[in-house]
Amino acid sequence: MARNKYDIDEVLEADFDSKQFGRALKYARKYWKYLLAAFGSSVASAVIALIPPLLIKQVTDELIPAGDVGGMLKIALIYIMVLLFTTLFTAIGSYMTNIAGQSIVTDMRRDLFVHLQKLPFQYYDSRPHGKILVRVINYVSSVSDFLTTGLITFIVDFFTIILICIFMISLDWKLAIACMGGVPLIALVVIILKPMQHKAKRQYNNKSSNYHAYLNESIVGMRITQIFAREEYNQNIFDRLATDNKKTWMKRVKLQFLVPVFIDNISVIFTCVLYLVAAYLLSQGDILIGTILAMTRYTSRFWTPIVDIGNFYSEIAEIGAYLERIFETMNEKVDIESLPGSEPKEIEGAIEFKNCVFEYEEGIPVLNDVSFKVKPGETIALVGPTGAGKSTIVNLVSRFYDLAEGEIFIDGTEIRDITLPSLRSQMGIMLQDVFLFSGTIRDNIKYGSPDATDEEIEEAAKAVQAHDFIMNMPDGYDTQVSERGQSLSAGQRQLVSFARTLLRKPKILILDEATSTVDTQTEQLLQQGIKTLMNGRTSLIIAHRLSTIRDCNRIMYIENGRIAEQGTHEELMAAKGKYYMQKIKEKENV
Repeated sequence: MARNKYDIDEVLEADFDSKQFGRALKYARKYWKYLLAAFGSSVASAVIALIPPLLIKQVTDELIPAGDVGGMLKIALIYIMVLLFTTLFTAIGSYMTNIAGQSIVTDMRRDLFVHLQKLPFQYYDSRPHGKILVRVINYVSSVSDFLTTGLITFIVDFFTIILICIFMISLDWKLAIACMGGVPLIALVVIILKPMQHKAKRQYNNKSSNYHAYLNESIVGMRITQIFAREEYNQNIFDRLATDNKKTWMKRVKLQFLVPVFIDNISVIFTCVLYLVAAYLLSQGDILIGTILAMTRYTSRFWTPIVDIGNFYSEIAEIGAYLERIFETMNEKVDIESLPGSEPKEIEGAIEFKNCVFEYEEGIPVLNDVSFKVKPGETIALVGPTGAGKSTIVNLVSRFYDLAEGEIFIDGTEIRDITLPSLRSQMGIMLQDVFLFSGTIRDNIKYGSPDATDEEIEEAAKAVQAHDFIMNMPDGYDTQVSERGQSLSAGQRQLVSFARTLLRKPKILILDEATSTVDTQTEQLLQQGIKTLMNGRTSLIIAHRLSTIRDCNRIMYIENGRIAEQGTHEELMAAKGKYYMQKIKEKENV
């Protein structure tokens, strides 16, 4: 798909809807007490901060002409108290805002993470993981700041502007009108620039997402990069993506800074108008110096929240672009989930495919009318050419996908009537590409069984022949494993994975090319582990090595999405059909 590429811009499935802001506000409502406390403290700080100009007016117009030193000392004391209380309320507001902000970040990321765990394989196959990560980390942080600091600052600034207007009008309405005359011009500038800002920020988000996606992909694939000496070539790709990111950032910043630039220039012009009017009124004896000083202080304070509101209005475009991405992820359909009415079920291990048809893309069937039965405890091998549908069959048993047509039964119950947690918790799935998490070997073995004891962990490791190599490690079971288990050999990773699977005590075991990447000596250990794993449980094995499939109860040869033939190894070799021909070719290629 197009979006599964680091250099392809993501296309939103739907245009931005202002209702998304309401959806985002639901996260803030949960912490309304903290936000209310932050708002109250910020308002108190803003109101107290408006007192100094009045003190200056009183000192200039009354106390200095009267030579009232005692009065001036009292005003100085009041001024100090004003500064202290302003600082105190500002600190309280900031603390409460941070509590609410971090709580919102936690909740939103949790919801994203929970939803991401439910999304089907196709979602992760269709986009670079870096593009998902940037939404969970960067975008959520920005939205949280907007919902807390941004909104509170906006409301307080709006309230502050009203108070300043009241104060200025009460001092001198003519000067107040001279100061506020530029507001309509500022509103016009903001309205004109908003669509341009939104477009620029959406473009930046695309390029930033591409940039992060390639960086993530490059770090994960660094070994391959060095093996194929692709450093210089990859550097050119990185430079191109970085340049695109820089260009869109600069375009975004230019538009973002236009608002405060216009506001600053308009504020300077109308401040000059205020001085001209004040000079005229002073020459006519209609105003005192103290009033002019107070008005100039209020004028400077008046334009500061105007600039903040202009920036907030611009920020709405940016946050809107982030919300588009966040809620697009949250709105991704969960195709595979427990259906209403489904129930947990204790599995014995019987499997039945009945006239099953499956297609990854509409109109292109991968399985075509497949039917077979597996008895509890039976071991079935699936063999055949690449792309025949073997992995699809085992993925359907685990219900990672749903059928287009037909039915799958587990112990006589249709698979969709069993809850997903119940179904998958009773399955052990081993893949060719073993994934180990950073942590200790012990942590990785107990990954699917968090409550397992140390004795149970060691028993599982001994059963699959992993105990000896683990004990030879520097710290035994507490040896640290690097991300993806790169510090262990392929065979060691497989043995740890076998122990992890056995510890879970699955009723149905699935092995998908679990021994294809290991050497012959390691395979002997793995074969012992496999026999232990298969003992007493239904097993589906995808493999090519004869040592893995020879002793299976039945071998099914899959070709073109159908079961071409089936039987034991001896029966299929005697029939001299497709399975026989495959084994002859494998011998010739040895």
